[in-house]
Amino acid sequence: MSERAAELHQPVLPDAVLRFLSPLTGRTVVDGTLGLGGHTEMLLQADKTVRVIGIDRDAEALALARARLAVFGDRLQTVHGNFCDLDQHLDRLGVPGVDAVLLDLGVSSLHLDVGERGFSFRRDGPLDMRMDRSAHTTAGDWIATVSESQLSDVIYRFGEERFGRKIARAILSARSAGRIESTLQLADIIRQAVPAKYDHRRLHPATRTFQAIRMFLNDELGSLEAGLATGFERLVEGGTFVVISFHSLEDRIVKSFFRDKARSCVCPPKLPECVCGKEIEAEILTTRPVTATDEEVASNPRSRSAKLRAALRLR
Repeated sequence: MSERAAELHQPVLPDAVLRFLSPLTGRTVVDGTLGLGGHTEMLLQADKTVRVIGIDRDAEALALARARLAVFGDRLQTVHGNFCDLDQHLDRLGVPGVDAVLLDLGVSSLHLDVGERGFSFRRDGPLDMRMDRSAHTTAGDWIATVSESQLSDVIYRFGEERFGRKIARAILSARSAGRIESTLQLADIIRQAVPAKYDHRRLHPATRTFQAIRMFLNDELGSLEAGLATGFERLVEGGTFVVISFHSLEDRIVKSFFRDKARSCVCPPKLPECVCGKEIEAEILTTRPVTATDEEVASNPRSRSAKLRAALRLR
């Protein structure tokens, strides 16, 4: 993807992000999923005193974002790494606490639009799917050695695909004839494995399986759970946590985490008095997730499945 393409990248739910993170004056914001820098650019343009620490595990995306946002000088600091390691990143930068954390989960335009990254079957490419290309195991490597039971479990758990077992069986059958090398090759195996009349609505039959393999390979749910806990701990009192998710499993994790922080006593109901001593740590700012308007979906189709949740740290 060229720098020009990066400039054209549209961040999802920009108005809601800006609303929940305001006022920005003098604040330090962590963009834990910097990607191509769309949200960070918006924040840096909105207030000349805001500072952003941008983290991304994809070195290629990070380089494009740096070039795109160079005009903002030292108001942006970039880190190559996973947002789940926020403690380590902030310690290295000498930053004890931050005013806001933003996470925009899932894959970026860079991942989907560049065939050689192997995330999508819209363009043929090697089965890669690594968000961090310094990681050793590609999707092709994993598929070449995984057992049928584990593959089936991954497809069902992370893709919520009801034909996971049939798809896993078909993949292993195809693998016996030779290594599965490309995205289109895998997509075709999946398409032939599911019933012809299977109703995927708008989805290609391979969508859920590709999603599942990607999420497992990059430990996306594990990173989210760790990142929520670490991010909340590094928020100052009155700090804001905003998360945009694109998958029901991610949204459930975010919803549960914020609810837990907004609860007081967690003692069993039959106890006559509280012994846990748990205090309310957060205020949920979104009673329901914020979703894109019809107008935004029309101009930015990626926003169709986006759900934004926000919470305020109280103590």
